[in-house]
Amino acid sequence: MKRLLVPLAVAGLSAAALATPATAAPSWVSDPLSPKPADAYSAAYFWLDANGAALKKATEFRVDAKDVPKLVHPKTTTADGKPGMTAPTGTTGAAPKSKNVNLPKTLGKVFFLDRGGNYRYCSATSIQARNRNLVATAGHCVYESGKDVFAKWVFVPGYYQGKAPYGVYAGAYAFTAYDLDTYDDYDGDFAFVAVHNGFELAGEKTVTKAEFDKWAGDKWIKPREISAKEFASCKLNLGNCWSEGEDKPADRVGPDYPGAVVEREEVGEQAYKAAKTGRGNGYKFGEPESVLVTKAEYDAYKGPGTKVEDARGNYTITRFYTQKWLKPGTSRTFYQGEYVLGVAKDAGRLGDAVGGQGVAWNQPMGQKVTVFGYPAAPHPDGDKPFTGVTPKICAGKTGTKTYQVNMFKVETHQVLKCSMTGGSDGAPWLLRYDNNKRTGYLNGVTSLFHDQDGNDRIDFISSAYFDGEVADVYNKANLAATKSIVGPNGELIGE
Repeated sequence: MKRLLVPLAVAGLSAAALATPATAAPSWVSDPLSPKPADAYSAAYFWLDANGAALKKATEFRVDAKDVPKLVHPKTTTADGKPGMTAPTGTTGAAPKSKNVNLPKTLGKVFFLDRGGNYRYCSATSIQARNRNLVATAGHCVYESGKDVFAKWVFVPGYYQGKAPYGVYAGAYAFTAYDLDTYDDYDGDFAFVAVHNGFELAGEKTVTKAEFDKWAGDKWIKPREISAKEFASCKLNLGNCWSEGEDKPADRVGPDYPGAVVEREEVGEQAYKAAKTGRGNGYKFGEPESVLVTKAEYDAYKGPGTKVEDARGNYTITRFYTQKWLKPGTSRTFYQGEYVLGVAKDAGRLGDAVGGQGVAWNQPMGQKVTVFGYPAAPHPDGDKPFTGVTPKICAGKTGTKTYQVNMFKVETHQVLKCSMTGGSDGAPWLLRYDNNKRTGYLNGVTSLFHDQDGNDRIDFISSAYFDGEVADVYNKANLAATKSIVGPNGELIGE
């Protein structure tokens, strides 16, 4: 796994601040998700494209287990330091009073691709941060056991049925406990993720070939039908033009044939490299076209071009074309390729858009918490009461002791009686939730689900106990600085 103890240039930390005694085991780690604007742009666009089709396709992600784990061997646990907390931050405008529980604006889903290329989601929340850019969720919703971080990781606050009302926030850096990242220790199953400014789609624009080549975000060549006269002019000016239609071997001619039209013919990479440059049958037709695609498009494409999945889960198809010259015919259709960029706009910092919950650690057990999540998985008996479309709520007092959990490396989880199922992984546990301000203090995130009475129904959920180690990781994440990934004109900001 790539190891990075907070990117100095980005987080604004000094080497002295990061120094750890040589004999001391680190308590926290950080890994890059999509720190570069081009990667962040690609991740956000992937989920928003086609009216949020990928968002709607995502299914709940949870830890695999043959049997639902049980809480065992009650243990008393003392805090490892003084209690502490940071206050929540809100947005302008007070929420109306209600007899029901008002959902916090900070609540949302994180979306990512798992190692199988499946579209997945977990629950999460925005939290208070110096740079208003932090998301809290379960560690297993960011890191795959024994491997690296998940690909195309984004946070969508206020998510509902493929809609992103406040924009999509691409993850830049993930912070978690060293023991979870290294030893898969679920006592540290939490993560704080610094996200870039929000991203919203704002249409598309046609640009020159030079601008198209420089653009690192989403782009494509869009065919525009033109007349035969326009086609002749385009050919004369060496534009990106071609014709389409049925042809026979007898129709093939040379480029000097009166009124000859050119078509592009897709070939393999080697054939393209071997082709000559200039005018003639079998000569190169323009430059190779490389475009980012969805996994479905990637799987469906069988060549003859090439396709590549990079280390971050970006899917790219490159097509190669050569020329074929044909006799003019009235049945032909003529096209000119327009160079099109996907345009986006900056939605601002996460905390400015939806606020952020406070964070609390080393708090006494037995306090009331309110939990918000998006459950969707069935109970062990197969009953599926939740859809994952709308948030659900659990409220009550946590257990007065912490517990171990069989089948997982857990010694000190706090527990709550609740029937939420998978999909609510990463759901925030909020102390002192204010129904009018819609804010509280994050004191846990849903980690595991339990059938304690053995009736094949989830009846308890558990979270890592938020102690001084959590505070340490949070304090490091709190220093991470991120930025906008698009400029005022929708252009991708430099690396």
